[in-house]
Amino acid sequence: IVNLIIDLVDKRIPNKFNFDRIDDIQILTPMHRGETGSIELNRKLQSVLNKNNEGLQYNEKCFKTGDKVMQQQNNYEKQVFNGDMGRIDAINAEDPKNPEIYVKFEQGKICYSSKEIDQLTLAYAISVHKSQGSEYPAVILPLTYHHYMMLQRNLLYTAITRGKQLVILIGDEEAIRKAINNEEARTRYTSLPKYFKENKELTIL
Repeated sequence: IVNLIIDLVDKRIPNKFNFDRIDDIQILTPMHRGETGSIELNRKLQSVLNKNNEGLQYNEKCFKTGDKVMQQQNNYEKQVFNGDMGRIDAINAEDPKNPEIYVKFEQGKICYSSKEIDQLTLAYAISVHKSQGSEYPAVILPLTYHHYMMLQRNLLYTAITRGKQLVILIGDEEAIRKAINNEEARTRYTSLPKYFKENKELTIL
């Protein structure tokens, strides 16, 4: 499955549909861990899609100029927010103790100091959860029984509706079938019903 994903992103989809390998194709996965989780997929996709040999090792992550990255939390000072995607424009590692990463977002170029780099993560592959509210020209979704706990219809629906022109599902037929058939709604705890009962005069029909 991983080899097929890499082949689709690196050659088959760009050659057939003229999509950019990095900007237009987004891998979505139910989980972070495992062979088809976002962490491992990002490592392998980075090695294929970004041949730049120079990079910055930060904790367990390696960032290279040209990498596709995602902001993981709201940063109101820099005006970048959880889920924003960009490309690494430059890395300044002249001072190994205080490296800087410059990321180009739609809203402009943002500088990340050494204390802020942990706000970034590679984004060749991201979780379905992180993709909510976004759209991509092409989406690839691996679904296997390694994702057993996440195989639900709402997750599959969210992933499929992120793709604007092309969606490819890869994995086990049984896993996909389970996701389609599993429509168990998670219990949502909310005080809205109680609020409406107590404030009937505010309810507009």
